[in-house]
Amino acid sequence: MRVYEILQSKGNTVYQISPAATLADAVEKMVNFNCGSLMVSDGDLIVGIITERLILKAINSEKQSLNHLLVSDFMNRKLVTGQPSDDVGEIMGMMTTHRVRHLPILDNGRLAGLISAGDVVKAQFELLAVENHYLKVYIQG
Repeated sequence: MRVYEILQSKGNTVYQISPAATLADAVEKMVNFNCGSLMVSDGDLIVGIITERLILKAINSEKQSLNHLLVSDFMNRKLVTGQPSDDVGEIMGMMTTHRVRHLPILDNGRLAGLISAGDVVKAQFELLAVENHYLKVYIQG
């Protein structure tokens, strides 16, 4: 299975926020969109990612109101990315190795979507369920 198949089923909507926004703005967007991360973009340029985990670390280290903390100060600027043609098994390994739960997908340098560890697990589960079904049919048949 390839990453583009996951994007076809889940869609390629990616929620974004400005690096100048506050962490309070980021939390509000994440709650409204029911998502765990936001791509940080400066115009058309992707400059990082802000995640729930990074916000929790900011709260713990700064002990300030989220209204006073900027996304740019806490976002991850070192993006680990995938491509639509990548094998899902390889993506699982990459996400595990780099300890990331949200992976931006770039197609020719442009943001094509975002997949989460949950998306990958769901895709693998569906694939295994189909294989299991056919194996049972073969054994019983």
